[in-house]
Amino acid sequence: MNQMTIPMSSPDITDAEREAVLSVLRTPDLSMGPQIERFESAFREFSGCSHAVGVSSGTAGLHLCVRAAGIEEGDLVITTPFSFVASSNVLLFERAIPVFVDVDPQTGNIAPERVIDAAQDLAKDGGDSWWWLPRRGAEKARRLKAVLPVDVFTQPADLDPIRQIADELGLVMIEDSCESLGAEYKGRKAGTIGDYGVYAFYPNKQMTTGEGGAIVTNDDQAAALMRALRNQGRAPGDTWLQHTYLGYNYRLDEMSAALGVIQLSRLAELMEKREQVAVWYTERLDGITGVEAPALAPTTTRASWFVFVIRFDPAIDRDVVIGRLASQGIPSRPYFSPIHLQPYMIERFGYQLGDYPIAEDLGRRSLALPFSSVMSEDQVDYVCRVLAAVVRTL
Repeated sequence: MNQMTIPMSSPDITDAEREAVLSVLRTPDLSMGPQIERFESAFREFSGCSHAVGVSSGTAGLHLCVRAAGIEEGDLVITTPFSFVASSNVLLFERAIPVFVDVDPQTGNIAPERVIDAAQDLAKDGGDSWWWLPRRGAEKARRLKAVLPVDVFTQPADLDPIRQIADELGLVMIEDSCESLGAEYKGRKAGTIGDYGVYAFYPNKQMTTGEGGAIVTNDDQAAALMRALRNQGRAPGDTWLQHTYLGYNYRLDEMSAALGVIQLSRLAELMEKREQVAVWYTERLDGITGVEAPALAPTTTRASWFVFVIRFDPAIDRDVVIGRLASQGIPSRPYFSPIHLQPYMIERFGYQLGDYPIAEDLGRRSLALPFSSVMSEDQVDYVCRVLAAVVRTL
């Protein structure tokens, strides 16, 4: 077969996006002007939430949610070890303690039954609460304050049981939907089920603003605080150099917002194109021994394909596959390396291999293939033919 060179991902940009950015460059408003207002208005309409707050990244959005939730040093937050590191890093920024629970073996999303068990134990004084805490670094642990589920890959976590236990125990629920924009859980949009939801618009996401993110919420007070914190802590009524709060430079600039307005208007189209690529992959992977395509949970009433992550049988050496694919012009990425096994997390909390066996197993066997809305059927066919040939030799 003739060799192709295929990018890992590519944004889907048209002349409409280019003209929108150029139009901003012709004005003096490059930061916090009319485009961010348009973008937030469009996102409010899309989400159905009372507020949308544009920010510089999904990480920035999650951090502002942590601040708005009042999460402080020593507070405990239940979350997943199988995610991009940002979902835990934003807790460490405030010296809070991530409390990991293992994940569902099919979806890779946080397992709601483990969230419930951990929350019930941690809400009590003494008892079995120690079992959920890391080996070290939790000596100053205080109260259980929040839950932070992450929607990984394509679909939302099983959120209703998590929402229910959060309500029962008075916990804040921060929904990390940075990978599931446009997905639906039991007919409801991902990101709208928690107290706060966060989306991200990195170039490989369903839509892009270059960098950027958005928070959605129905909490008036939290939204006002987030808007102040993203702008160096400047609250309504503050003059140019007055700052009510300790804040951050988490603003979404006007060029990114203008790009986002057009991309959001095309989201249905972008999702349909990604779904077609996922269908091509699924059809061609069927029958390749030792390779498992992603599956959707019954609670996912609409998928929003962010990445296409396959799993190998344990006998297949994934690193060998990665190398042989690369030699044929096909990039691929392990997805994810569990958070608790990152060097800084081991050093800080004493985590060990075997602590979260399902997340670790998925981390060893998962591989993200090239994926984007501009990928052609010929490219998908080439990736799958090369993958099948490589697997047959192992």
